[in-house]
Amino acid sequence: MDTDSLRAAYRTLLDAAATVAGSADPSPAPPRGEWNADQILAHVSLVSATTIATTSAVAAGSHTTYDNRLAQELWTLERVIGLAGGNSGLRERVRLQGEALCALGPALSEAELDTLVPTRLLSNYAVLVDRPLPLRDILGGLADTELPGHARQLLDLLPGRRR
Repeated sequence: MDTDSLRAAYRTLLDAAATVAGSADPSPAPPRGEWNADQILAHVSLVSATTIATTSAVAAGSHTTYDNRLAQELWTLERVIGLAGGNSGLRERVRLQGEALCALGPALSEAELDTLVPTRLLSNYAVLVDRPLPLRDILGGLADTELPGHARQLLDLLPGRRR
């Protein structure tokens, strides 16, 4: 599996996070009902960890599922922020998780990438996916939708950005 797009998506997200962290207001308040920068990074960290676990389980021949609900719980997000040591720790954690996931991709066979994984994805309490997806689609969705969306969400926290 070619992981160039996944690697680029992580790089773009981390660049956005660094831009926000280096801004005049490194902890800008999000719009009501939205996450702040640390919460966004904690969410990405949890999604990345879940993706690593799912990918590893498929490679190990184990049964697995893919479910992002835990990555949306505020208590869990705050716990991850604390465990990572705040913004800089979160950025390093996400960077290393991205490297790990990109290292796993090329080790997978076509059959493993085609493995159907029972998947449940929610966004703002709305169900986006509730059906089996091939592992390659989960990885592709991370690269094409999830990470770029959160990079935009981070940049939208900057003063003067459209929300």
